Amino acid sequence: MKIIIHGGFFSESSTSNETKVAKQQALLRIVKQSYAYLKNHTALETVVYAVSLLEDDELFNAGMGSQIQSDGKIRMSASLMDGTTQKFSGVINIEEVKNPIQVAEVLLKVDDRVLGGEGATAFARANGFEKFSTEIPQRKSEYEVKLAGTGVGTVGCVALDKDGKLAVATSTGGKGFEIVGRVSDSATVAGNYVNEFCGVSLTGVGEDIVSNATAAKIVTRITDGFTLEKAFEKTFEELKPYDGFAGAIAIDNKGNIFHQDSHPTMVFASFDGEKEEVFG
Repeated sequence: MKIIIHGGFFSESSTSNETKVAKQQALLRIVKQSYAYLKNHTALETVVYAVSLLEDDELFNAGMGSQIQSDGKIRMSASLMDGTTQKFSGVINIEEVKNPIQVAEVLLKVDDRVLGGEGATAFARANGFEKFSTEIPQRKSEYEVKLAGTGVGTVGCVALDKDGKLAVATSTGGKGFEIVGRVSDSATVAGNYVNEFCGVSLTGVGEDIVSNATAAKIVTRITDGFTLEKAFEKTFEELKPYDGFAGAIAIDNKGNIFHQDSHPTMVFASFDGEKEEVFG
């Protein structure tokens, strides 16, 4: 059993030691809590659990820490994928929901598995997700003075369970001040992808990640026989012509864990029951 989570890219990690330490501690707490959960749950259940915890923590740009868009509203996106069934589900620009990843979990069981905007929000309400404002004073203050974070924050999780099954989940609160209707990578296979061989979750600039089809490329290359290191190396080389801003975490079906970023400020934590790693 293995698990790795990420908390996006944060400029604060390089400018505020207090914030850096807080995020490292939060990631370590969440990854260990999620590993304990993984012992008695599937990889799919665990990635939803882990990302829900990340969405509930105001330190991260998802759920409770989501950025405010150019019209003053918060719209969030999240997606979930099961490496065994190959089913993908997601919500795009959903509003006033505490945990978008849990809405994606419900969508995994229906035919129309990716919903956007008003349709995603209506689906959430119809399935018992109460109206919930994720706006916090810090984000409101940032919006009012036009200082909304770094624009590249997302959270994600990859898990390998005791039966060797893989799953991934990714959630984002957006980049802040984006044009209304903008779609990030988080609810696409460019930012969140898994099959029976490997799972990958991305963070960074959504447009760069989509242009490179990053997550899907890495997983496809591993399926075709690349090692994790080689798949990451080739895929990240393909970001360089346009200085693509991306970070990725991964686990393969052999239990190997890997991570890489093009601009080294990604924060992540991994745990396998014995060895812990946290960076950011």
